[in-house]
Amino acid sequence: MSRNILITGGAGFIGSHVVRLFVTKYPDYRIVNLDKLTYAGNLANLKDVEQAPNYRFERCDICDYDAVRAIFRKYDIDGVIHLAAESHVDRSIKDPFTFARTNVMGTLTLLQSAREHWNGAWDGKLFYHISTDEVYGALELTHPEGIEPPFSTTASSTEHLAYGADFFYETTKYNPHSPYSASKASSDHFVRAYHDTYGMPTLVTNCSNNYGPYQFPEKLIPLFINNIRHRKPLPVYGRGENVRDWLYVEDHARAIDVIFHRGKVAETYNIGGFNEWKNIDLVRVLVCTVDRLLGRKEGEDMDLITYVTDRPGHDMRYAIDSSKLQRELGWEPSLQFEEGIGKTVRWYLDNQAWMDNITSGEYERYYEEMYRNR
Repeated sequence: MSRNILITGGAGFIGSHVVRLFVTKYPDYRIVNLDKLTYAGNLANLKDVEQAPNYRFERCDICDYDAVRAIFRKYDIDGVIHLAAESHVDRSIKDPFTFARTNVMGTLTLLQSAREHWNGAWDGKLFYHISTDEVYGALELTHPEGIEPPFSTTASSTEHLAYGADFFYETTKYNPHSPYSASKASSDHFVRAYHDTYGMPTLVTNCSNNYGPYQFPEKLIPLFINNIRHRKPLPVYGRGENVRDWLYVEDHARAIDVIFHRGKVAETYNIGGFNEWKNIDLVRVLVCTVDRLLGRKEGEDMDLITYVTDRPGHDMRYAIDSSKLQRELGWEPSLQFEEGIGKTVRWYLDNQAWMDNITSGEYERYYEEMYRNR
């Protein structure tokens, strides 16, 4: 069956992986990538599919109501996978208005555009909203039984699964602590409200921290890989005790595919990697992995680690329970963290030109010039 799918934020990190998967896996679908190309959007992420006959790109601000409505009409959109968002917590602390505008008003603009275009003909339609585990707040941190920090850099992932007795479930009460998570919580509520008020078919998923190729290097893993490569400081918040659950981005894209096609309307699904790691232990693994792949003595760059003042309102632990998704739709992560982090480090080291274009700002100048000359 042919479909016209709008993927917002498709030039970004997670979005580019979702676009690539849908373009290649569903040649009968028309995939429309809507992206404003802010600093985190990069069409170089999609060079391998940009000439595909079923791929279209529209440069558009999701807050531009008239432009979004026109795209719905132009392509007769029947499904939305909404990933476009401001997502960096540090930036949200400095500039909360941008996060409220993009994440709240942008989501509302898309919802209203879909509602008007579909006009109550809900059969075969779906608005799928991708959110974050940060809307749930924070969990308690306890040390795994019989294992005391600091953990070995060669510890198995099973030693990083039990930092506390509790997890985030689909029924966990929202308790956001940063402007970023507050804006995402608000957008989640709007999506659910459009189902409850208008009957629009909607879905919401909340995912844990993603990692993998094409991630913008303001985020911890690509930033630190690049810093280790150039022997620059590795600034760790507080003492690095904060715990995050890590999900390989291609596993997340597969989950989105499964949920879009087989998820139950009005449901929420949590997507996690069952890979809890303290930040400081993750950083040590990155140092050892990068050193080894660069032919250095493993661990010789540990002295790059520096401790800096903790982030305001820094949540101690996030941990997603994905058992509902596994039980009902049969999805599970394909990679253990050690394999995923190895693939990730190798990708960034093998694609240094991509990283250098980002860190120099060259990628933004290229696309601005391209669009000015159109």
